[in-house]
Amino acid sequence: MGKLYEERRQKVYDLICDRHYVPMKIKEIAIVMQVAKEDRQELEQVLLDLQTDGKIECTKRGKYKKAESVKLVGTFSATAKGFGFVEVEGRTEDVFIPENHVGGAMHGDTVEVSVLPGKTGKRCEGVITKVCERAVTEVVGTYEKCRNYGFVVPDNQKITRDIFVPQEWSKGAVDGHKVLVELTDYGSQMKNPEGKIKQIIGHRNDPGVDILSIVYAHDLPLEFPERVLNQAERVAKPVSEADCAGRKDLRAVDMVTIDGEDAKDLDDAVSLSYDEGKGIWHLGVHIADVTNYVQEGSALDCEARERGTSVYLADRVIPMLPHTLSNGICSLNAGEDRLALSCLMDIDGKGNVAGHEIAETVIRVNRRMSYASVKKILTDRDEAEREEYRELVPMFEQMETLAQILRKKRQARGSIDFDFPESKIILDEKGHPLEIKPYERNTATKIIEDFMLIANETVAQDYYWQGLPFVYRTHDNPDPDKIRQLAVFIANFGYGIKGGGDIHPKELQKLLVRVGDSPEESLISRLTLRSMKQAKYTPECSGHFGLAAKYYCHFTSPIRRYPDLQIHRIIKENLRGRMTPERIAHYEELLPGVASQCSRTERRADEAERETIKMKKVEYMCAHIGETFEGVISGMNNYGFYVELPNTVEGMVHVSNLIDDRYYYNETTYEMTGSMTGKVYRMGQKVKVIVADADKELRTIDFRVAADDGEQDADE
Repeated sequence: MGKLYEERRQKVYDLICDRHYVPMKIKEIAIVMQVAKEDRQELEQVLLDLQTDGKIECTKRGKYKKAESVKLVGTFSATAKGFGFVEVEGRTEDVFIPENHVGGAMHGDTVEVSVLPGKTGKRCEGVITKVCERAVTEVVGTYEKCRNYGFVVPDNQKITRDIFVPQEWSKGAVDGHKVLVELTDYGSQMKNPEGKIKQIIGHRNDPGVDILSIVYAHDLPLEFPERVLNQAERVAKPVSEADCAGRKDLRAVDMVTIDGEDAKDLDDAVSLSYDEGKGIWHLGVHIADVTNYVQEGSALDCEARERGTSVYLADRVIPMLPHTLSNGICSLNAGEDRLALSCLMDIDGKGNVAGHEIAETVIRVNRRMSYASVKKILTDRDEAEREEYRELVPMFEQMETLAQILRKKRQARGSIDFDFPESKIILDEKGHPLEIKPYERNTATKIIEDFMLIANETVAQDYYWQGLPFVYRTHDNPDPDKIRQLAVFIANFGYGIKGGGDIHPKELQKLLVRVGDSPEESLISRLTLRSMKQAKYTPECSGHFGLAAKYYCHFTSPIRRYPDLQIHRIIKENLRGRMTPERIAHYEELLPGVASQCSRTERRADEAERETIKMKKVEYMCAHIGETFEGVISGMNNYGFYVELPNTVEGMVHVSNLIDDRYYYNETTYEMTGSMTGKVYRMGQKVKVIVADADKELRTIDFRVAADDGEQDADE
């Protein structure tokens, strides 16, 4: 039967490819090929298969012809509903892929797509004709056991099909086990993918297994290889006088670290003095000299490069370097001699860097300060705290003044500051969330931000003009089409931006100032952020749009970011006069790969961190179902509106839960209006909601409007 079907399919295709053929409808093809009425269903299937393969096309009038569309190659982005999109480099609009045209592709796969003829008023649509490269080889999910086989239900909602696991490949997994399954067969339109269990992570109800599942899903490295740990132990020796030889000795200079209370890897210290006669600030930003312990090409270096960055999850840190280094000899602990790379800057009263020196130094931090403590000193004027650190209080007050000068200068040039509240999650000993609150940005956090930014800019500008190979932190200008779309959107709220598609960051900064404290602030700020490109690491210095900076790099965190470690190595070779033509050629060849790897691992870490926070927020709300909260409407679409609570948790009020009326969404005004009552829900409006449901697996939170906010509960 299969062979006969293939022969008929080939005959149909040969007909359509014939040079005398003119486009025909299915009835005409049936007549020409003398297909009996009872066989027309098979002809329909043949035509659909040929179309799915991208060999033929169907015109708007339903006529079939040989495919003329250009095959495109891109990345497939799946959705939980089965359909997806293919992003093709160089195309501003992605290609929509209906569920029946996915062709067995999975989220992230590199695919070949055949674009179907355009439909008036609809986006570009296509058929995936070939999977060029698989992105997914392993999947994390929950094992469901049947009699003599099992299925793994993927945690990733974008993988929409369960994975069949034969019993002999189940590794003894039982119902409810979180597992890592290796795919052995990707299946087809009619057949599920197959796999074998590679590792049992633990039962889904066991403490920590939820976050461990995210770790495995993102292929984050957990344990360090033995040889890396051994090497870390060998090199982590106390600082000796021999180590200090040839370095600038700054051990007598007053300096502090300022970090979060629970920080353990302290890689930056700051010092400050003011020359009243010259009106010059002497700012020192001192960074742990990690490269002294991590030699290029060593086991430590290869492992750090592979990891790219430390990953900060809700219940754990996955470090880039072993704790022997990150929390030990490389951490700038108070009272200990430490090797550093220092950026010593002379800054005038307008915030300009009048002169600077980058030097290998030896330092000794006076006090380990926390953000909370410095806030008490500067903002709260806490007498006990000021007395505790009385010898350092004048320096903190000077720091506050200089930070304000630097911030004002940066804002004047157009630097954009997205002040979205980050989430701080407090967990109990079993990993259950006890409290979720916004992470506070205060005077102390801003001081460190401002000092690190000016050091990063100063170092980047220095090495740009030296013309040496380097790794920069770059942020390209936004896509003009996205800015035009943003302009159309904000016009609905009475706002405008100048410059059309080619925009200066100052225009976006002005927009964010204008929408500040307005009902639509959250929505417009988020859409402005989405209209911008993603920052990345590059060997070329193309500037940083968001900071409105011509020169920028990451210099200040070599314990937790590999790009910083990489440029420290270059800086030290240059300071020691070893940047020969051979070394320059070496770095020119090496750095593109380093930059690409670091950009990729940064995105991986960000995704894992976001997913962990989202999951813990849902878990927190699971314990508060039925409770009432007051929040603000933060987003809106045809399905309902989102409400953000003061603790940063966001959930959705679905239109089906608005039971007092039939509501219609106006996408022009971003309002939801009741057809009979005329009641309106608007962006930024305060609303009381009841937690209706929270699903940890789906990562969703459902609200309904509370009765005392003008809508009746379902049970009344």
